[in-house]
Amino acid sequence: MSITAEARGTAPGTNPQAPATDPAWLALKHAATSLQELQAKDGSVPNPEDHARARDLIAAVTGSIQALAPYFPHDAGYLRLAVEDFNKWVAAGLGVPDFLDSLLAFQPQEHRVDGLGHLVVFPMYTQNGSTSRFVEAVLVEVIWPEFIGELEAGSYSNKLFVPLRFIDFTPGYDSNSAVLFPESVAVRETPTFTWGAIFQDREAARFRRVVREAAAVTRLEVPADAVELLDSQALTQETFVMWDLIHDRTHMRGDLPFDPFMIKQRMPYFLYSLEELRCDLTAYRESVAVERNDQASPEARRHARLVQYAVIFDRIFRFAITGTRVRNYDGLGGQLLFAWLHQHHVLHWTDTKLSIDWAEVPDTVIALGHEIEELYWRSIDRPKLAHWLAAYELVSGTLTPNPASTWAKGPDALPLTAPLREVTDQVMDDEFPLSMFYEALSKKMRATIESTSGITGASKA
Repeated sequence: MSITAEARGTAPGTNPQAPATDPAWLALKHAATSLQELQAKDGSVPNPEDHARARDLIAAVTGSIQALAPYFPHDAGYLRLAVEDFNKWVAAGLGVPDFLDSLLAFQPQEHRVDGLGHLVVFPMYTQNGSTSRFVEAVLVEVIWPEFIGELEAGSYSNKLFVPLRFIDFTPGYDSNSAVLFPESVAVRETPTFTWGAIFQDREAARFRRVVREAAAVTRLEVPADAVELLDSQALTQETFVMWDLIHDRTHMRGDLPFDPFMIKQRMPYFLYSLEELRCDLTAYRESVAVERNDQASPEARRHARLVQYAVIFDRIFRFAITGTRVRNYDGLGGQLLFAWLHQHHVLHWTDTKLSIDWAEVPDTVIALGHEIEELYWRSIDRPKLAHWLAAYELVSGTLTPNPASTWAKGPDALPLTAPLREVTDQVMDDEFPLSMFYEALSKKMRATIESTSGITGASKA
């Protein structure tokens, strides 16, 4: 697909940052941020006394969208409908907003071109950011290096995956949120979702900051090729694009327990831990395969090697100690990977220094992935509760449960004949507490991890 300079999200002769310095963007950002102060959690403007002010702010938003639209000709239909959805919202009395028409017109997965810009404006919540469906606006660019196009066109097809870089954003994204999902938008009915976007620049930037500090704290000698990740934001975000390309497609591939997420069903959080870890370990395993494939391009093989470092370091250093201890399934996955590596004698904490036998890591990590895949393969022959118990046995075989845990006492201690929700309720919020190692590391790393909120690729890592 041939795309002109203007269609790449910038006017001819300007740089990719041009929309962010346009007065129309600054006006849009100010108006959207001010409108948030009038909105309720569901996105409505409930106080009639605020309606006149809200109408003025929405007029500023729609005027700014129209002024910025020439930067994004590939999104012309979507931006036109966004203006119409704002106007319909005003005409309907500023109740719960409905942006289904413009959401259906926004199809970023159809334009995966490196450097392509988008202006995204919706009433939406931002995961790990705002839980309210406020009007948020974000300027982004697509990250799509040539080697990713080659991988996606080959064995790693993922037509829904959209990797992005932040240019600028409203307060909902001045947070830990690193995703843009259509599910978050206020709509009258749930459509079929056709894309999902991840901000690789944020993932890469916080990885670099956290891993650099964790390596210093643990006195870990980082391999020379992994140091490249800590030194280069561009290289790291491309590495995360490859990781997430494979991770994202894995959720619906393999021998699955029907639906690994059991959508809209409450279940023990350690099952979510295993699913997310399974996808990461698949990305790890496939990266090992790409690195060893003489037919792959040099760039793909180079990034495949770096994906392996990224999965290990992000999981054991950032995931394990980020967030609260309330059903923290990503944290649990990081703890499990660390303990698995330690108990298989490829990760060592000796003389208050961390070391890793890198030559032994691939086979050991892939073995953990096989354990989870075996659990999944057997799941379709098991009742749901039996699958849950088997999953708990897998995790507790490596991680020590909370001494107060009912689940740790075995099936006889659980209300197995009660509704499943009562069995789930017996899982403690922190069923697998941090080890002494992680308790100490968490205290030393807390300020660094907190400092990554709102970080982007343009931030000083």
